Amino acid sequence: MPERPDNLLGIEDHGLIGDLRTAALVGTNGTIDWFCVPRFDSPSVFGAILDPEEGGSWEIAPREGTVRTQQFYFPDSAMLATRFLTHDGVVEVHDFMPVLQAGDPDHRQRLVRRVVAVRGTTRIRMRLDARPDYGRARCTTEPVEHGVLLTGDGVRMGLSASCEVESDDDGVVSADLELTTGDVALFVLEVLGQDEELRQADVRDTSTLFEATAKFWRGWLGQSTYTGRWREMVNRSAITLKLLTHEPSGAVIAAPTTSLPEAIGGDRNWDYRYVWMRDAGFTLYALLRLGFTDEASAFIRWLSERLGNDTDDMDDNLGPLRVLYDIDGNVPREETVLDHLAGHRGSRPVRAGNAAVDQLQLDIYGELIDSVYLFNKYGAGISSDAWRDVTRVVEWVCDNWDREDAGMWEVRGRTRAHTTSRLMCWVAIERTIRIARQRGLPGDISAWSAVRDQIYERIMTESWNPDLKAFTQVENGDALDAGVLLMPMVKFLSPADPRFLSTLKAIEERLVVDSLVFRYDPDQAPDGLDGEEGTFSLCSFWYVEALTRAGRLDDAQLALEKMFTYANHVGLYAEEVGATGDQLGNFPQGFTHLALISAAINLDRALDG
Repeated sequence: MPERPDNLLGIEDHGLIGDLRTAALVGTNGTIDWFCVPRFDSPSVFGAILDPEEGGSWEIAPREGTVRTQQFYFPDSAMLATRFLTHDGVVEVHDFMPVLQAGDPDHRQRLVRRVVAVRGTTRIRMRLDARPDYGRARCTTEPVEHGVLLTGDGVRMGLSASCEVESDDDGVVSADLELTTGDVALFVLEVLGQDEELRQADVRDTSTLFEATAKFWRGWLGQSTYTGRWREMVNRSAITLKLLTHEPSGAVIAAPTTSLPEAIGGDRNWDYRYVWMRDAGFTLYALLRLGFTDEASAFIRWLSERLGNDTDDMDDNLGPLRVLYDIDGNVPREETVLDHLAGHRGSRPVRAGNAAVDQLQLDIYGELIDSVYLFNKYGAGISSDAWRDVTRVVEWVCDNWDREDAGMWEVRGRTRAHTTSRLMCWVAIERTIRIARQRGLPGDISAWSAVRDQIYERIMTESWNPDLKAFTQVENGDALDAGVLLMPMVKFLSPADPRFLSTLKAIEERLVVDSLVFRYDPDQAPDGLDGEEGTFSLCSFWYVEALTRAGRLDDAQLALEKMFTYANHVGLYAEEVGATGDQLGNFPQGFTHLALISAAINLDRALDG
């Protein structure tokens, strides 16, 4: 693994802020090095996390003498503070994106940075270098009333400040100021429409804005019904999930970043700024169990629109649904390589778009229909139109469940008969039958039941390896897959079933390291990619839940507590954890936080008897 330069932050050395439309990563050094405008899936204007030289960034930090930094969230909010402790004083940078009310029709997209001198005297350096289009363009600057206008590649932004700022010929805006105890400096970057004028940054107005945004987040979190043992971690995961929600559409993206590597120096670098069908059921479960019914309703509405896509547009090979969609529910553009970017710590290629959209992944049908089932059970219930769409989809599943596919881990090698794909096809049909019976809805339950039972027998015979005493990754295989930990969670097997318990034991022996879980062993199950990857945090939380359901509550609680130690300093998780505990992959990953919520809720319930 390449050594990390002293001035280059790791993936985990960041906090996340956002306005329910886009998000920014703020480093522990006070630098914003990832920010896409105006949406999660827009090209970045700050992308230094992928290339410190070419990506662009917004730096605020003491000019010299920093001893150490600390970073934390204001309580029950998505508002971040970075504290610099220097020999001469202490200064804090408060970062937030204002959100004043749910569905605000007058929302203004602003990135607010408030610098507060806590003690002593500190010289502060501010440097804003916006690089639109993933660093391929530079901004031109124009002094205007109240600040500086920045334009480039279709991006129009304004920086207002409470102090004097300067700009150079390269479009870099900077300031140098001295703050003494109690002094406050303010910088506000606003995304502007074509004819909008820049407004003045005012410290008093911003204090009101800060309090209003804090009130929004605390009010939103106050709707949570979770009162269990791990409230701090569950609440942070809930806020993170909310930050990954695109409020205008109801979509929930997988992560706000692209191409953060699963192995430093490797090429397992993907764009996660999309909505994965696989996440749907887990997202709905978490939202509903925590009491966030408005978000659940918005997301199920978004999902229902995907179910109702015109059959004339259906790809005969891929079926009625795609693996992932963009925020608007469209099939994303082709995967491209941004070869001008060096990648995080030299990890190339950097990608925009995700070619997994063209894969057949049969498990998505189970996760999607499971989400419909959950909403029908715990929410307002599905409409007659949605039911018609569900039956159309499940009929396709009944005809196609036994095909080979890329599997839930999106393997880019050859297609195979993945056990988890069979499992989730069983879920799709079984949940459809449940909905029909609960609501008395029309459907060929007899035919569906026959296919469901056929899938069950197929898994129990072809995916069971009697020598390993475990269910395997593919039919008639000998490699294990942590995805089969889902079997009791989706009600396919009892958690006390001897076959599941022996599978759990085999996974512990071959895929678990302490509390950390590999999703599979690439040496035994080649995935078509070079290099290694870390343990999958999602699977680690599935392991906690499997232990819980198997009745091993002491083991489950210990594994959960250990997993909490792998969160970063503000409670966030990337996709994976490396051998030395570093975070790997896109950050933060929603799926991991969803699994944390589910594991905590179910372990709480089991411990309470």
